[in-house]
Formats: sequence, C-alpha cells, structure tokens
Amino acid sequence: MQYSAKRIRTKAPLAATWELHFMSDTVIFGGEALNGTVTPGGSKNAALPIIFATLVTKAVSVISNVPDIGDVRVATEILRELGATVTRMGDTLTVDTRLAVYKKPRRELTSKIRASSYLIGACLSRFGIFHLSDFGGCNFCNRPIDMHLYAAEALGASIDNEVISAKRLRGGKIVFDKISVGATMNALIMAVSAKEPTVIEGAAREPHVGNLIEYLRRAGADIEVAGDTVAVRPAPLGDAHVRVITDMIEVGTFLLLGPLTEGRVTVLTPDAPELESFVSAFAEAGIEASVSCGGITLLGIPKRKISVLTAPHPGYPTDLQPQAAPLMAKYFGGVIDERVWQMRFSYLSALASFGVKYSLGGSTAYVEHSQLSAAECAAPDLRGGAAAVMCALAARGKSTIKNTEIIMRGYSDFWNKLISLGANIENEGDT
Repeated sequence: MQYSAKRIRTKAPLAATWELHFMSDTVIFGGEALNGTVTPGGSKNAALPIIFATLVTKAVSVISNVPDIGDVRVATEILRELGATVTRMGDTLTVDTRLAVYKKPRRELTSKIRASSYLIGACLSRFGIFHLSDFGGCNFCNRPIDMHLYAAEALGASIDNEVISAKRLRGGKIVFDKISVGATMNALIMAVSAKEPTVIEGAAREPHVGNLIEYLRRAGADIEVAGDTVAVRPAPLGDAHVRVITDMIEVGTFLLLGPLTEGRVTVLTPDAPELESFVSAFAEAGIEASVSCGGITLLGIPKRKISVLTAPHPGYPTDLQPQAAPLMAKYFGGVIDERVWQMRFSYLSALASFGVKYSLGGSTAYVEHSQLSAAECAAPDLRGGAAAVMCALAARGKSTIKNTEIIMRGYSDFWNKLISLGANIENEGDT
C-alpha cells in the first residue's frame, strides 16, 4: 500500500500517524520532481543544550519552537528522571527544574544521544557531581569529550575514575585551542553558575551557541560576547522564555531537493538562519538562491562541479556535507573537504548502493558523476541517512531505506514534509 498526504484517513494527528508507520524500513519510489513549500522545525542542535541548561536555573523555563524529534524525547526523559517536570503543548516545552535532584543517569538513555554530554555542565552546576557515561549520537568518527572535561577542571572540578565533582564551581579562564561547539556550550552552562567571573577564549560562534546564550541571558545571566571571547559574570538565574531558532540543517536538506530532483522547493525561514556559506558553495556551481517573502529557493541545476569546504561557523556546516554528495553524483561530481571532524565519510559506502562513485584522500572525498539507480541500504547515521533518502528520491524506481528511525532523531515530521512536496513513500515495517 502506498501513502500520500491525501490518502491518510485518521482521527489522530497526521504527524503522529506517520511516526507510527515509519519506525523501521521505508520504501521510496523516486525519479519524480519535488515541488512546493516546506516549513522547517526548530533546531535540534539549539534545543538540546537549552533543555539541559534548564537544570541550572532552578526555575520554570518555557521553550517554544522545539522540534518533535527522537533526541528531544530522550533529553526530556532524562530530565524527568532527575525530578524535573516537563510538559509539551504543540511546539512548546515547559520545564520546571525547581525540585530536581541528582541521580546517576541511565546509560540506556545517555547512550542514545550525543547531547547527553551537556549533563556534565548542567549536573556539575546544579548538583556538584556527575557520573560520566556513554554519550551517544552518530558514530561517524571519534568524538572525544576531552575539551568538555578541560573546561570543567578549569572551573574547579576534579575527576576520580568516572565521577566528576566540584564542591563549587569557581570562575576562571578557559582557553580552547580549537573550536568545539559542545565544549563551548558546556563551558557556558558551568560559567553561569560559578561564583566568580569567567572568560572563555576560542569559543564557537555557531547560531545554536548564540541561542543558548540568549536563553541564559533571559534567565538572568550576565554574558558579554566579543568575537570568539565570552565573558560571564555571576548573576542570579530564574524563569525564562525563549524561542528555538530554525534548524538550518533541515533548511539546507530540503533546499537541495529542488535541484536534485529538478523541481522547485521553497523553504520558509521566519528567522533567517545563517546559511551564507551554504548558499555560496552552490552559487559557485551555478545554482542561484532566490529569497523572497520569508522563503528561500535554490533555482536551476549545477553547471559545473560542486566544491564544499566544511569549517566552524561562519563556514560551511559539517552537518550539511553528506547531503551535498547526491547532488554532486547526479551532475558533474564534486569535492568535499572535511575540516571539522576526522573522516566523516563513512556514509558514502551506503550511498554507493545507489551507484555513487567516490574516492577518499585524507580529509577529502572526491565524488564522481554517477548514474543513480534504485537500491536498498541502511541509514548509516542521521545526516548520512538523510543523504540516502535523497539518493532514493533522485533515482527512478523502488528503493528501500532501513533503520530510518535514526533519521527521526533530527528531522521533525520528515515523511509528511516530503509527501507534501510530491514524494511517493510507503512503509514495509511496523504498523
């Protein structure tokens, strides 16, 4: 049985119905142009640190535009087990951490999401202790937490086996010798509860770092930012209300579906996500961006090879490099230089199932012009899984993507949005 947005008949919300249908294998009949308008959800990478940072405030936080994705559900379950009250109404979370108490987080939960590493800063700030655990997420490369632990020690924490503790966090100076978004987030979460001023040098400047700073300021934190230096002064924290920024990774993923399928996809962007480097990379290949009425559209198809160089913000986002590979393969090929993570190319072996030809050289992937064909593969990770879906949408015929629940970790209402653009999708898994 095939599904489309018009064929579903249910009294339950449409999104909930699709969540039930798409929990394992997903079948895609590709080769059709996708056209229409999509409204992206809130940023996964912004929502998660804000959710964990609510522990520090000992107050009530109202967070709007929170995406309904797997990672957020795990994060809220962790908070509930720590004694917080979390309720959801539409896209808004209300988090009350006033009665939270410390207990060792369950590995079954922390191992599911990389963002559980923010518990280092949140629990040290609130409870003075944290049991280091298995931090999950996508296993596309080695992702150490040494910089997170350095920041904690710089503010007075000590580590004994798997327990990190601090009777109180003191202020201090944290100097990062390389950019780390996660370590910057944890440093901020700890610094706002320290008893003396803190200066963070070499801080990441990604939009989601700015969103966390906005939340902490609304809760009362005294934070001053000058380039990659952040100064935090002691201040009482309390209730806060913040809106999660639009997910620029979701925006970029859907924008690429237009040229990939030779259609026209417009993504509405109410708060103008910072995508200059993304748009510039494809403009150099001959794909122009049209911005009007709060939306962005990529026009036309590539006229030459695509070149992507990932880098910390304001550079090209590393979470959008897997999605560039299908477009490279379909047209003139391209080059991906990965400068954020070591060897983030394991997903290419999954894309090879669709005929994508490539070679690797150090931190660079060379994608050749390839004949895309329908195939079966397992989603290798969150963003690589999205790239596999893109290949299936571009290739004519029936493709099967297994393990699609991993994609739901980061894309809200993904299948409904694709269907609204004209994608032909069905399920061969749980019903």
